[in-house]
Amino acid sequence: MSKKSKAFLFPVLLTCTTPYALADFVKDTQASLELRNFYYNRDFRNEGASQSIRDEWAQGFIFNVQSGYTTGTVGFGIDALGLLGVKLDSSPDRTGSGLLAYDSQRNVEDEYSKLIPTAKARLGRSELRIGGLNPVMPMLSSNNSRLLPQVFRGGMLVSKDLDPLTVSALRVNAVKQRNSTDFQAMTVLGYKAVEADNYTYLALDYKALPALTLSYHIAELEDLYRAQFFGIKADRPLGSGTLISDIRYFSSSETGNAGLGEVDNRTLSTLFAYRLGGHTFGAGFQKAWGDTSFAVINGADTYLFGESLVSTFTAPQERVWLVRYDFDFATVGVPGLTLGLKYVKGDEVDPALLRSSQAASLRAQGEDGEEWERVTDITYTVQSGPFKNLSAQLRNATNRSTYADSANENRLIFRYTFKF
Repeated sequence: MSKKSKAFLFPVLLTCTTPYALADFVKDTQASLELRNFYYNRDFRNEGASQSIRDEWAQGFIFNVQSGYTTGTVGFGIDALGLLGVKLDSSPDRTGSGLLAYDSQRNVEDEYSKLIPTAKARLGRSELRIGGLNPVMPMLSSNNSRLLPQVFRGGMLVSKDLDPLTVSALRVNAVKQRNSTDFQAMTVLGYKAVEADNYTYLALDYKALPALTLSYHIAELEDLYRAQFFGIKADRPLGSGTLISDIRYFSSSETGNAGLGEVDNRTLSTLFAYRLGGHTFGAGFQKAWGDTSFAVINGADTYLFGESLVSTFTAPQERVWLVRYDFDFATVGVPGLTLGLKYVKGDEVDPALLRSSQAASLRAQGEDGEEWERVTDITYTVQSGPFKNLSAQLRNATNRSTYADSANENRLIFRYTFKF
């Protein structure tokens, strides 16, 4: 535990010395244990790929304790996240899926674990958290798409006291990746592996209308790059259904001592969808400008609509079109069953800005890079009986690219959560 966390825990323990103060702290405490069984297979489909296949199977345990708050003007509490990953099947030539930890010789650990405490305080409608954080924000979105979630270390303040304006301030200094046991320095996906000391983030989200939110966020990875986000999200009734509009714009540039070198990226990502009964039909457009790829902390989600299972669709100058369809079978008498289909097409990738062998071939031929990916998601959650809330999810993707490794991918995930 960091020195900051220990310092913050002192007033918590001091306040909790009286039974009166402890009453809500205990009464409102919640705990859960999620069992997550995960099989991952990615089969690379082009000759000369650095690895022919990634294929692993693992069992995850996610124990989450969230305390209540002590009584008083300022309430204090403590949360804890216990994570355990256990190897069921893997080998050095098949690792790299993000499920399991491995060493420099790619030897896979039989198990790995993490225990991450978080101290918290609440005043009015403001909450401060110090310790382990799982932010889901446009420019720092914790990745939870594998066996165990990605966790950041730092502090985060979220205030809704100025409603309808929500103000969020965050500063993190390390990250535990999904398959790592230790906190590590942060780096940037797709750039030089330069380590950063801190990532500072300020977010303003204004609910202009009940169904309209306007957002402006600004962040800086110390001495490496500065980024901004502008967002508009609106829902409105249209006929018998609902029209959903979500527009996201990101801008990044180098800052400080420019340790990464040039950072020059502006990306617009949009999705427009129509929900009618159990059906949701959506289409989107995404476009990048500038001479470098989208800047995001290594391991985190991009928060872009183009991101899929195999590809993030974040190459320099890439233009992306996407369509998707989602259906909830509860509307036809099969509750718990959902289907998601997505097709993404990217082109206009400038191979002069890439270093892959495929990009070199494109440069020689005077052609731009392009890629496509189709994704199918099927999930069923048991609704009753002894296995109620057990869910099974099948995720399948096919990706083909002219500038990067192509792959077929399958993920099979079983989840069950005990609540205490």
